[in-house]
Amino acid sequence: MGNSRNIPDIVVGRLPVYLRALSLMLAEQCEYTSSHELGERLGISSAQIRKDLSHFGEFGKQGTGYNVAFLHEQIRQILHVDREWPMAVVGAGDLGRAIVHYRGFVPRGFRVVCVFDNKPERVGEEIAGIVVQPMEKLAEELSAKNVQVAMIAVPLEAAQDVADQLVQAGVRAILNYAPINISVPPDVQVQYIDPVVHLQHMTFYLK
Repeated sequence: MGNSRNIPDIVVGRLPVYLRALSLMLAEQCEYTSSHELGERLGISSAQIRKDLSHFGEFGKQGTGYNVAFLHEQIRQILHVDREWPMAVVGAGDLGRAIVHYRGFVPRGFRVVCVFDNKPERVGEEIAGIVVQPMEKLAEELSAKNVQVAMIAVPLEAAQDVADQLVQAGVRAILNYAPINISVPPDVQVQYIDPVVHLQHMTFYLK
């Protein structure tokens, strides 16, 4: 498989999309597929799909296409989701609670194992079987549970401070729901989810 340092991030970003499509194909009991069929499902050209996959090896056969189960497992390994990643959620408000209750993480390689909040009235509450811990226990809990992945679901004014604490505690991947860009060291991965940004993108095309 290719050296991750030489693979464009935009290519890596499409792999989870391919994986999701392949998961649906498995549920539909599809045994084989092609770059053309994947492309039609995803709105991506077949040439782009073949080029993306070629960064990691040869997965298909001429005249046969891709074995869906095999390609699915190979992409899971490439993305390191052939294992289960323990995750932390910081922020136990409405958004944080919804994230913890979401059932789509575990089948895809992630499990929320701890939740933190700085409001005394939320500490001690139970969300989906997980007791909300105070921020003072963040470093201790993340170390004990070997957490490297976290989600930030706090107001924008608190996001940077939370990010700093997560990085100091050993977190190397952060999904940030706060509507603000955070500053982290180069070796920490950050992705952003801001529904308003996506809504504003779409309304540009509306009349």
